[in-house]
Amino acid sequence: MSERIREKLSILADAAKYDVSCSSSGSKRKNDNKGLGNGHNSGICHTYTEDGRCVSLLKILLTNHCIFDCAYCVSRKSNDIERAAFTVDEVVQLTMNFYRRNYIEGLFLSSGIFKNADFTMERLLKVVKKLRLEERYNGYIHLKTIPGASEELVREAGMYVDRMSINLEMPTEAGLKLLAPDKSHQEVIKPLGDVQRQIIQFKEEKKVIKSVPQFVPAGQSTQMVIGATPETDKDIMHTAAEFYKNFSLRRVYYSGYIPISTDNRLPLLGTQPPLIRENRLYQTDWLMRFYGFHVNELLNDANPHLDVDIDPKLSWALRNLQFFPVDINIASYQMILRIPGIGVSSARKIVQARKFGRLRIDQLKKIGVSYNRAKYFITCTDSPPMFRDYQATQIKSFILAESQSKYLKNDIQQLNLF
Repeated sequence: MSERIREKLSILADAAKYDVSCSSSGSKRKNDNKGLGNGHNSGICHTYTEDGRCVSLLKILLTNHCIFDCAYCVSRKSNDIERAAFTVDEVVQLTMNFYRRNYIEGLFLSSGIFKNADFTMERLLKVVKKLRLEERYNGYIHLKTIPGASEELVREAGMYVDRMSINLEMPTEAGLKLLAPDKSHQEVIKPLGDVQRQIIQFKEEKKVIKSVPQFVPAGQSTQMVIGATPETDKDIMHTAAEFYKNFSLRRVYYSGYIPISTDNRLPLLGTQPPLIRENRLYQTDWLMRFYGFHVNELLNDANPHLDVDIDPKLSWALRNLQFFPVDINIASYQMILRIPGIGVSSARKIVQARKFGRLRIDQLKKIGVSYNRAKYFITCTDSPPMFRDYQATQIKSFILAESQSKYLKNDIQQLNLF
C-alpha cells in the first residue's frame, strides 16, 4: 500500500467514525459463482451476529469533501480539516486486499457530497458494481444513499448491495433546518419510499420467477443525531416509530452528538455526549420492536422525556402499577414481556416451563429472570406477600439501591441543555 493511500485511509476512516448505522447484515448472499466471499450472516463494525461471532468491516468515506455546511458535521465545507478523496479503483483494491488478508468481513461505504448528489452517487455505484462484477466479491456491502440522488441510480445500486441507509440527521424538520438549512427530510423520505417499493416488488417477482436477483436483501436503516437540537425523547421516538411503520426499516440508530464546533446553535465544546440518553433511546426502540409496546405508552405529552436513572420498561411499570402484580403461572406471554427483569428469552422459557407445573422463585432464577427486579411485579408459587404493597417511589428506590449500571457513572451534563 502506497504512503498516499495510507494517508487517505487514515483521513477517510476517521471521518466515517461518526456514522453509527452499522449492524450485522441480515443478508444471505451466497457464493454461487466461484467468486470471493460469502455474505451469509456477515456483519459490520465489530458488532455481533446472532450466533455470537464478532465481525468487522472496512468503514470509510469515498471523500470528506462536501458542498454542504451542516453545523453538526465534521466534514462541513467551512470546517478547516484535511481533505481527501479515494478513486473508485482505490476503494475496490483496499476492500479486496483487506478481505483477502481476513482483516474485514464487509464494506461500509459512505461519502461527503462533492459537485452534486448524482455525481457522488455515480461513483459509489461504480465501486459496488466493480466489486460485484469484476472482482466477483460476494461479501457484505452496506452503502449510504446520497440524499437528492436520482431514483435510477439508487435503484441500480440496490441490485449490488446488501443494505442501504440514508441518514435522517435530525429527528424533526425544524431541527434539521436550524443546523442544515439546505437540507430537508423530504430528501430522505423519497429515496426510502422508492427503495421500499422496489424491495416489495422484487420479493413479489421472486415468488414467480426464481431467477429474479436480490434487491437490498438486508433492508434499510437510518440514523438520527441526538442532543444537537432541543427535541424531546417523545419527538425522537415518535419519528422513529413513523419511519419503522412507513418504510419497514431494519434499524433506526441514535447517535449522541459529540461537540465539534463553536457554533452557538450547538452544545459547547467539551460538553459530554449524551450517552445515558442514547442508551435509553435504544432501550425504548427495543421495547417497541420486540416487546409489543406502542410508542405512546412509553412517551407521551404527560411523559415527554425518558427517565435517566431507570430503564423505560421499569419506568412504564412504575407508572402503571394497576397491572401488577402478575401471576407468572397464568399470565399471557404478552403480559410477561412487560414485567421488568424478564426478557424475550426468559418469557418464552416461562411459558414452556409452566406446562409441567407451577413455577417457584428458584426456577425463575434458573430460567434467567432478574428476580431482584421482577419480584416487585410478580407472584409465583412461593412469593412472599411483603412486596405487594409498596408504592412506586419505594420500588424505584429499592431497585436503584441495588443497581450497578455503568451508565450512571457518566457525566449527564448534556441531558439538561435545553
